[in-house]
Amino acid sequence: MAVKYKRVLIKLSGEALAGDDKFGVNPDVAKETARQIKEISDLGVQVAIVVGGGNFFRGRTGEGIDRATADYMGMLATVMNSLALQDTLLSMGCDSKVLTAIEIRDMAEGYSRRKALDYLEEGKVVIFGGGTGSPFFSTDTTAALRAAEMGAEVILLAKNIDAVYSADPNEVPDAERYEELTYMDIVEKELRVMDLTAATLCKDNGIKLYVFALRGGNNMMKVINGENIGTLIH
Repeated sequence: MAVKYKRVLIKLSGEALAGDDKFGVNPDVAKETARQIKEISDLGVQVAIVVGGGNFFRGRTGEGIDRATADYMGMLATVMNSLALQDTLLSMGCDSKVLTAIEIRDMAEGYSRRKALDYLEEGKVVIFGGGTGSPFFSTDTTAALRAAEMGAEVILLAKNIDAVYSADPNEVPDAERYEELTYMDIVEKELRVMDLTAATLCKDNGIKLYVFALRGGNNMMKVINGENIGTLIH
């Protein structure tokens, strides 16, 4: 089967992994997510992943906590999600590695660009935990940075919503749904797809972004096969 992309970076939100539980990792969602990742990996697609941590802790919402400290706490939350996803993938026979920007030797390997590229070439799924390793940067920025370093063709932004809208469709039923946008559209229309730093990194490095719903019938496979089920940003 011909696939549209050969090397992708999947950005998973922590909230998407929580599912209806709203907090923590929902085991059923984790299994379904891992199953879809394994399916596209089995096709020969090289898969890297950046996971958010909002289902446990979000740095910018750490009220009363120093911002840098709160961001470090958020980085640890992303490591928790990375380990959970790796464990689920391994249980399905999908070889995966967690590389963290902050050193946690007993749990994961430290990030190295060359090591990550070697793992991808070997067909292993590579999960990046710990954000960029520095405070004041979001996991969206981490995804853009790692995608550029890995030479990924596209960032697959798996969310709880099926596309980019002009407003929150849960609050504005007649919000416009976009099938295609440019990075300048994001800025000019003030669409909250990803932060400006991340969008700029993607634009400067020619990385496409595809926004789609994580939950649904084999959505990752549909995107890999070129089906139009979300919003393409370029």
